[in-house]
Amino acid sequence: MKKTVKDYIRTIADFPHEGIMFRDVTTLFADARGFRMAIDQLLHPYAGERIDKVVGLEARGFILGGAIAHQLTVGFVPIRKKGKLPGQTISQSYKLEYGEAIMEIHEDALQPGEKVLIVDDLLATGGTAEAGIRLVERLGASVVGCAFVVDLPELGGRKRLERLGMSVHVLCEFEGA
Repeated sequence: MKKTVKDYIRTIADFPHEGIMFRDVTTLFADARGFRMAIDQLLHPYAGERIDKVVGLEARGFILGGAIAHQLTVGFVPIRKKGKLPGQTISQSYKLEYGEAIMEIHEDALQPGEKVLIVDDLLATGGTAEAGIRLVERLGASVVGCAFVVDLPELGGRKRLERLGMSVHVLCEFEGA
């Protein structure tokens, strides 16, 4: 039987705390066939589209985004948690389950008019991705799509991004949080 991307992802119960079913993509990344399959499938809907940069959301989005940027022969731009980038940055806050977090991008990372693909491993509530979209747009670039390996549909992230007018591509879904 042919394996799917979902087959390479392990679930760890009660991590990082009780009641959470953690979807661990490191097992996908560690398998050469699985990793290549994920990269190829993340890219597929954007074949033929102009993409100038790939933006990866901290931290596993860096792994996926770097591989996708390499395949497309375009630059890679990280969006990181506050205080992690060394140059001049712009910031965007977003809500977490309990409190708030801040993401940053270098203020010279994107040029006005550039077309950007945003990549991350997991789409949950969509807060991190929305912060990334806002940062990209504040620099004058536009988002051609948002690509994720895993979607947790019950948490509503896909709907949130689609309400912002985003094209959302996911490789697999898992029920539950």
